Amino acid sequence: MNVILTDQAVKMLRNHLAGETSPYLLQHAENPVDWYPWGEAALTRAKQENKPILLSIGYSACHWCHVMAHESFEDRRTAELMNELFVNIKVDREERPDLDKIYQLAQQMLTHGSGGWPLTMFLTPQEQPFFGGTYFPKEPRHGMPAFRDLLRRVSDYYREQGAQIAAQNAQLRSALAALVPQPVPGAVLDDSPLAQARAALERSFDGTFGGFTAAPKFPHPTGIERCLRQWYATAAGTTPDLQALYMASLTLTRMAEGGLYDQVGGGFARYSVDGAWMIPHFEKMLYDNGQLLCKYARAHLATGEALFGKVAHATADWVLRDMRAADGGFYSSLDADSQGHEGKFYVWTPGEVQSLLTPAEYSAFSMRFGLDRAANFEGGWHLHTHASLDAIAGALRQSPTAVGALLESARLKLLNARNLRIWPARDEKILTSWNALMIKGLGVAGRVLRRPDLAEAASAAVDFVRHHLWRDGRLLAAYKDGRAHLPAYLDDYAFLADALLELLQTRWRSSDLEFARQLADVLLDQFEDAENGGFFFTAKEHERLIHRSKTFGDESVPSGNGVAASVLCRLGYLLGETRYLDAAERTLRAAWAGIQAYPQAHMSLVNALEDHLSALQVLIVRGEAASAAQWAEALGALYAPTRMIYAIPNDAALPPALAAKRAGPATVAYWCRGMTCSAPLTDLAEIARTLKLRIT
Repeated sequence: MNVILTDQAVKMLRNHLAGETSPYLLQHAENPVDWYPWGEAALTRAKQENKPILLSIGYSACHWCHVMAHESFEDRRTAELMNELFVNIKVDREERPDLDKIYQLAQQMLTHGSGGWPLTMFLTPQEQPFFGGTYFPKEPRHGMPAFRDLLRRVSDYYREQGAQIAAQNAQLRSALAALVPQPVPGAVLDDSPLAQARAALERSFDGTFGGFTAAPKFPHPTGIERCLRQWYATAAGTTPDLQALYMASLTLTRMAEGGLYDQVGGGFARYSVDGAWMIPHFEKMLYDNGQLLCKYARAHLATGEALFGKVAHATADWVLRDMRAADGGFYSSLDADSQGHEGKFYVWTPGEVQSLLTPAEYSAFSMRFGLDRAANFEGGWHLHTHASLDAIAGALRQSPTAVGALLESARLKLLNARNLRIWPARDEKILTSWNALMIKGLGVAGRVLRRPDLAEAASAAVDFVRHHLWRDGRLLAAYKDGRAHLPAYLDDYAFLADALLELLQTRWRSSDLEFARQLADVLLDQFEDAENGGFFFTAKEHERLIHRSKTFGDESVPSGNGVAASVLCRLGYLLGETRYLDAAERTLRAAWAGIQAYPQAHMSLVNALEDHLSALQVLIVRGEAASAAQWAEALGALYAPTRMIYAIPNDAALPPALAAKRAGPATVAYWCRGMTCSAPLTDLAEIARTLKLRIT
């Protein structure tokens, strides 16, 4: 018999998530599970009732999170058992990376397995984890127990093995504390990790498809950047490191040709399930695309490769078209699933494509993207490149230019048709740290591609953050539906300051420099480990958790410590502030053991080390706004990762160190290396010769 619930009955079933703004939490607001958000209400209830906590962490674009939700959290029998035995807490890992970092580590320590999402952890009422895993099926399969059976066993274990759990908790607390790295006494910072990182990258490099891991294959933008910087550091010598350039270029090329890249709409999926970048996990994340936009634009500047510029243009277009809020911020992600199937939004059939194109367009398109070959994804065709323009041109007896025009007209027709499909869900929360990564990407791409619209979009996003997420001298981490909340983390401050320093090289706004300085000051005041160096992930004022993380390794985003060290180094030289330089050096010393032992896991810190050791170059151009911008554009015509160029108009309000670098009747430049600056330079051609540039 079918039971139809009235609207009032559905509302009565709602749990404690109904007032949240996170799309992920709201997906679970009408589960029969009595979910709570993380907070005092749930934690107090667990203590009062002496019930263990079932902590479930995921995010809205997570495919296996959806699977577990449909199988277990929407199932009334499972929900009744969860409600009877546990206090149930649901967390969006994108809003609460502090909790996710702690409990992912705990899960790996307890189970000696890998982490991931959904993360399923069982905690004591004092928030101490005693058992965990990731996805658990509704019925037993693949060696995993049925979730309901697991719930009963865990509950029994909690009630019967209190002494063992207490002993395990003590060991876990000690293990977590031991993870906080200690500085190496007397360490001398040298450039040895740069060579070690270079060697590690070559050892792991896939010489056929690019990239630095086997399947599942992630882009690893920090490794690509390290290769480009290594090549640049040797390019002027007698033996330029062309292999480093090749590793970066092949990786970027194969990703752009593969299915990781959206060949119709632009932008990148999170990772490839195979080693050839062909079939992705279809979710598209803002943080990946911000980083890759930056890397493709810089690689285009470094190599002149047209493909890299094309991909940067298309990725930026996708972000502005599909991921930008009306008031200037950027949304978080697009789901992997639509209509209950992963990838359905992106997959085609030859007949469908043929019906949309002219015969000439279809001939070129089908050869280019393999529609004349076997299906590659669940009976459909996910597009990736199979044939070069030259090969298609030869087969069709047309010029490559004509083939390119046919492919572009076909792409636009498919994009218009795809836009009429049922879309994957979009997570419309706006995260400060991920917006910062996109602001940086747009700032770099706007400058390299000479697209003022990208710089305007980046500036509008800065203004959004300043207006909605900067309150009383502190950042907030997340915004949605008119509500900003959650104290910001290390990544929010470091990534945003980094983005501002990059955007200032594209378009000067003195307010952006002041904002960057304020962010750096909060980093030092609230996040720095003053005794041992480096930065904690949470501020002094943050909610007290079972562990205060201080990590140095890169993950899917760069290390907050690595970005902070680089930011403080660059800001210190720009403003002549030794306290910033000292904090950057303390961070490198704190991380030194890890950098030396595992440079491939600390690429952001290796790049910051290079900034520290190289005594960064800063070119300050002063003059009338248009003229100063022209000078900066000419002087920035070549890739130079350890050089910053700022075009500052005469009428800009500036701090003392920059105000002293005045313009004369004409445009002038000051060339600073470390803390030493030249007299004003008035001959653009002479400056270009000094920098080995060719001014046209």
